[in-house]
Order: sequence, then structure tokens, then C-alpha cells
Amino acid sequence: MRSICDAMPTHRIVISGLLIALVVGCAPTNRDELIKEALAKDPSFKGILDKRKELGNRIETYEQELELKRSTVDRTIKQLRRDLTESVATVHKKIQHAKSQMEPDRERMNLALSKAGEELKVKRAHRASIGRQMSQLRKSLKAEGMTDADRTRQQQQLDELSADAARVDTELKALQEHVRLLKIKLLLLKL
Repeated sequence: MRSICDAMPTHRIVISGLLIALVVGCAPTNRDELIKEALAKDPSFKGILDKRKELGNRIETYEQELELKRSTVDRTIKQLRRDLTESVATVHKKIQHAKSQMEPDRERMNLALSKAGEELKVKRAHRASIGRQMSQLRKSLKAEGMTDADRTRQQQQLDELSADAARVDTELKALQEHVRLLKIKLLLLKL
């Protein structure tokens, strides 16, 4: 019966020995000695070693290319992040500047709304006063014991107050529409 060693060609034994030696951790000087020993016993193994050396060099080149690409990409990413940070800051400044350009218009609208609101309040108070005067005149017109001249004079006052009330009502309606328009404009400036 043949042993395992007899069944294996010589170069396979040498390769196995080299692999075991590498796994065990041979020093580089021992590696050179092992190569010399393997080549002395099997000179055809030189082609395999040359191929291994060539492939090892190729792998090292690939790894160097990968590392170069990785460092290039890392630098590019860092630069892109810096560029993005700068762009964000620039855009925020531009946005703030654009918003600040609308501020004078908003302030004018707020001031106009405030004035119109005050004017509306005064007009409503004036209209309420006219309404009270008209109510008092109507009561006094219903009272007995009034001369025709007094009644005519009070009716004239009531007619004047009615005309004044109609005018104030028209002004109130226009002011309310103006206030509503100002509120809409302010809302639109905020959007």
C-alpha cells in the first residue's frame, strides 16, 4: 500500500510545507531558505513561485490603487461637506437678507392696520353716540305736551342724525373692508 507522501507529487509536498511554515510564522530569511530548498528539489516550482510573486505584486498594486482611490474619495467627501456647510450658511444669509427686505413693507402694513383699527374704533363710538341721540329724540317725539314747533325742530334733528348715521355707516363699512384688506395683505406677506 502506498503512503500519502508517495501519492503526492514533490511540488505539492513543497507547497504544503511552505504553507505550513508560513502559517507557523517563518521569518523572511527562513522563507528564502525554504524557497532555495524547494527549488533544489523541484526546479519546475520556480514558475509557480514566479506566478505567485507576480500575482502578489498585482494584488499589492490593486490595494495601493484602492487606498489611493479611498483617500481621494475621502478628501472629496470632506471638501464636499465643507462646500455644503458653506452653501448652507450662504443660503441662510441670503434668505435672511430677502426676508429683511420685506420688513419695511410689513411695518408699513402693520402701522396702517393699527391706524385703521383706531379710526374704526372712533367711528363705531361716534355711530353709537348718534344712535343714542336718535333714540332720545324718538322718545321725546312720543312724549305729550310738546309744541308743534318743538316737534318739527326735533324731527329735523332726527332727520339730520339719520342722514349722519347713514353716512357714518357707509364710512364704517368702507373702513371694515379696508381693515380686512390690510389683514389679507399682511397674511400674504408672511406666507
